[in-house]
Amino acid sequence: MTPDAITRIHRSFEAQSMMATLGAEITEVAEGHVRITAPLLPGSLQQQGFGHAGLTFSIGDSAAGYAALTMLPLDCEVVTAEIKINLLAPAQGDLLIATGRVVKPGKRLCVVTSQVHAITNGDQKLIAVLQGTMVPVPLSGS
Repeated sequence: MTPDAITRIHRSFEAQSMMATLGAEITEVAEGHVRITAPLLPGSLQQQGFGHAGLTFSIGDSAAGYAALTMLPLDCEVVTAEIKINLLAPAQGDLLIATGRVVKPGKRLCVVTSQVHAITNGDQKLIAVLQGTMVPVPLSGS
């Protein structure tokens, strides 16, 4: 990937106020692959004290979407057309890590997947898998 492509991913991510609210950060960018982390903050818990499924979904969706964006020209963005989540275990621990990957890139549709792991004292536990479709769209003003 070019430095411009990596910069584009980071700038787009920084423009998402939702990710900032969740304390999420991009920690890895490579062609077809993006990793996002988010702490389990008091404001992102559900009534039983686990991380809310909305947090898990949000970072999983974003990781998958940005993985798709790594495969597209610089004058494109992506939007989620559809995405499914399987919640496998409660989100408990210190940190969630979402790893997005491209299954099949395309000019009109990109099929993506992501896995979300919960980290507790260095141990990882798979808590969710997502699969979906991203649609490339032109950047505003392009």
